Amino acid sequence: MKRLSISEVLLDSNRPPEPSVGELVWNLNLDQIESGTGKILDRVQVPVSSLGPSTYPFSAGTVLYSKLRPYLNKVVVADMDGYATTELVPLRCNPEKVHAPYLAHYLRSPEFLSFANTVVAGAKMPRMVMNEFWRYQVPVPSMPEQLRIAAILDQADALRTKRREALVQLDSLTQSIFIEMFGDPTINPKGIKVVRLADVTTRITDGVHQKPNYRDDGIPFVSVKDITTGVLNFERCKFISEDDHRKYTKRCKAEYLDILYTKVGATYGRPALVDTDREFSLYVSVCLIKPRREVINPFFLNAALGTPATKKQADSRIKGIGVPDLHLNQIQDFIIPLPDLEEQQRFSDQVASIERQKKKYLLSMMEIESLMESLQYSAFRGEL
Repeated sequence: MKRLSISEVLLDSNRPPEPSVGELVWNLNLDQIESGTGKILDRVQVPVSSLGPSTYPFSAGTVLYSKLRPYLNKVVVADMDGYATTELVPLRCNPEKVHAPYLAHYLRSPEFLSFANTVVAGAKMPRMVMNEFWRYQVPVPSMPEQLRIAAILDQADALRTKRREALVQLDSLTQSIFIEMFGDPTINPKGIKVVRLADVTTRITDGVHQKPNYRDDGIPFVSVKDITTGVLNFERCKFISEDDHRKYTKRCKAEYLDILYTKVGATYGRPALVDTDREFSLYVSVCLIKPRREVINPFFLNAALGTPATKKQADSRIKGIGVPDLHLNQIQDFIIPLPDLEEQQRFSDQVASIERQKKKYLLSMMEIESLMESLQYSAFRGEL
């Protein structure tokens, strides 16, 4: 299979027409792109006049690649015209040489991701070295083969999306049971006692504030991407040494039936129960919440933190434009309902079967992820 550099498969330029001053346009930032899939998490429309200087126009069909922190693997094919942050590199494909979805799939592949992680500059905010990026040789089969590969990978990706959506539906069922038993916390129709989160926890902290030294195996290092389904998932974790883990856990040690809570980026405000005794460390993007189990059931608290009422509190407190961040003191001040322990336990008993089903779907997702990587490996070597 022949290979061409990324610069060789692109058109020189193809800017969309400039919109009128009062027109609303799509403004795409990094936090609106899901890692590893290219899914748009939130489509923000803003007036042209409010666009900042660090944006540029792009047209539908453009592949947008995140040069900032390439290990997050954020690549998307734009489905409409818009404006993007300059941290996204526009790749306008030459249709005679490369199919845009094919290129996007390749840029998300383990092969390219491995390369990307070796050609970065900067410690705190690593960015792709663009000279190396433009020179990189992409496998380019015939156009019919590119279309076939993209279609197969699209199907596998769609299956992965369905499993993820099933997990979301199970979370919705848990929330429905919560509302039925305790009412909407926003209006508290049953007059249930409410407390600050800090009053029913022994500690609320966050993880490591600097990027650690990753390794091929060792102790899992959990970040936002590993809990956004509402289930702690070690499948795609990075790893750190046991020495680093011991050092990090002096400040922040997660234990069985603690709760993790995403606090940074587009997927902030999502809790996940620690349902394992496995050792792991946490990145700063994740908050660790330790319940006082003599007053609050961890399963109940996890559900309470996942209610729209709590998310609304997070929405009103979140800070930052590019990468929004919840501060620990803002999380500590969340107001949550506190029924008696018997009612909390009754709720926990009802959702136990849902949690077991969630684990089954998560296992299925892990199998699909492995299938996806296997398909990518074969496809880009001409073996599919």
